Amino acid sequence: MTGIDSHDAELKKELNATLQARRELGDEYESALVDSFLEKVDQRIDGAVERRVRRQMAEQQMVVARGSRGPKAATDTWGERFGFGIVSMVLAIPLSAIGGGIAHLPGLLVAWAGIVGVNAVQAARTNPGLFGGRRGRSSQGSDWED
Repeated sequence: MTGIDSHDAELKKELNATLQARRELGDEYESALVDSFLEKVDQRIDGAVERRVRRQMAEQQMVVARGSRGPKAATDTWGERFGFGIVSMVLAIPLSAIGGGIAHLPGLLVAWAGIVGVNAVQAARTNPGLFGGRRGRSSQGSDWED
C-alpha cells in the first residue's frame, strides 16, 4: 500500500467504527459521532496541507539560497555562438531578397533590423550585462553614495 492508500484504509476503518458505534448507541449520539469523525478528517487534511506548505517553503528557501537562479547550463559555447551567426547570415540572404524585392529599401531595412534584433537578443541572453553599460561595474567612487 502507498501512503495515500494507507490513509484511505485508516479513514475507512474510522468511518466503519463510527457507523458501528452509531448502531450500538442509537440516534441520540449521531451528531456527536459525526462531529468526532469530521474532526479526524479535518486533522488529516490539516496535516496534509501543513506537509505540502512545508515542502513548498523548503523549495522556495532553496531557490533563494541559490540566488534565484537554477544551475546554469553549459549552452554558451563558442560552437553555439558560431552556429547562430552562420544561420543568421544564411537566412539574411533570402530575407534581404524578399524584403528588398517587395518593399525596396524600407523592406530591406526592416529585414536587417529583424536580423540585428534577433542577434542582439541572443547576445544579451548568452552574455548578461553585455548591454548594461556601467550597471555591471562596481560603484567605486560614485557621487551618489554616502
